[in-house]
Amino acid sequence: MSLIDPSVPKWVVDLQSLPASRSKNSSIPDPPGYPSQSAALSKKQASKEAKTQPRKQPTTEEMDTLKLKKAWEVALAPVKSLPMTAIMMYMSGNSLQIFSIMMVFMAFKNPIMGIISTNQAFERFESESNKGKIIQAKLAYVAMQLVALAVGIWKVNAMGLLPTTRSDWLAWEAQREPLELAVPAL
Repeated sequence: MSLIDPSVPKWVVDLQSLPASRSKNSSIPDPPGYPSQSAALSKKQASKEAKTQPRKQPTTEEMDTLKLKKAWEVALAPVKSLPMTAIMMYMSGNSLQIFSIMMVFMAFKNPIMGIISTNQAFERFESESNKGKIIQAKLAYVAMQLVALAVGIWKVNAMGLLPTTRSDWLAWEAQREPLELAVPAL
């Protein structure tokens, strides 16, 4: 006689009981990227053995090389955002709208803040042995920030806000003294 209550649905009984373990059919290979259970267990054991071995500490020359590579990545980072900034400025148009004004403000604010915080950006990479090489990266960083600032100046000029024509300076231009005066006759 069975101990299963007839009032309990079959799916509840199936959820409460564990499925019977099936033996793996060796004629069906594992799908690509899914190793078999024995291979997975051997990888776990190998990783445990690898974890027990202590890691060799890098030398100061290796650390300086890594720090210098990271410093150059930081130095060249402003240039990576320039194409997108230039496209956004071009697409925003040359009229005075809130979007174009915000774009110009950000085009000036970000490079100026970057130039001001140059030493802070590179202080984590600087050591006594690589100080001269870090200065090169700092100079490249400042040059890239100036290029980013030039994109902002280009946009301000395109909007007509830079006084580059003669008519922009008429208030300061001296009035010419005529050589002769003509008086109309009555």
